[in-house]
Amino acid sequence: MTTITPFLWFNKDLAEALDHYSAIFPDFRIIETRNTSNGQTEELFTASFEMAGQRFMALNGGPHFTFNEAISLFVECSGQEEVDHFWNYLTDNGGKEERCGWLKDKYGISWQIIPKDLGKLLGDPDAAKASRVMQAMLAMNKIEIEKLYIAYRG
Repeated sequence: MTTITPFLWFNKDLAEALDHYSAIFPDFRIIETRNTSNGQTEELFTASFEMAGQRFMALNGGPHFTFNEAISLFVECSGQEEVDHFWNYLTDNGGKEERCGWLKDKYGISWQIIPKDLGKLLGDPDAAKASRVMQAMLAMNKIEIEKLYIAYRG
C-alpha cells in the first residue's frame, strides 16, 4: 500500500521540537532517529515520529528553507477544552496567534486548531445563521465555541 508522509525541514531544533510536541500530543511517539557526527559531537539529524495517528518525517537541514502558510497542520478538536489545550501549548514560548483558528508555533509551522462544531455551524442550511457564524469566526484568533453558538442563535 502506498503511503504519504509529511516531511518537515527544521533549521537546527528538531530535538527540541520533538520534546515540545511530545508534551502536547498524548499519543506522540518517536519511531526512529538518526544522528550525525562532526567528529566531536553527535546531533540529531533525522527522525520519524507519529502524533495524533499521523506519521511524520523530519530533518535538521539548516537555514536554507523555512515553513510558511502554504502548508498547515489541521487539528480537529472535540470541544473547547481541546481547542484551549492545543492553542495554548502551540502558541507558548514564541508561537504566534493568527486569525480564524490559525497559529504559527515557535518553529514556524502553521496549525489550524478547529472545533468540530465549526463545520456543522458553517454548513447549516439557514444561510443567515451560517453567515453570522462566519462573521464571528472572522473576528477571532482562537476559536471560541460558545461565541459561535451565540452568533448562530442570533
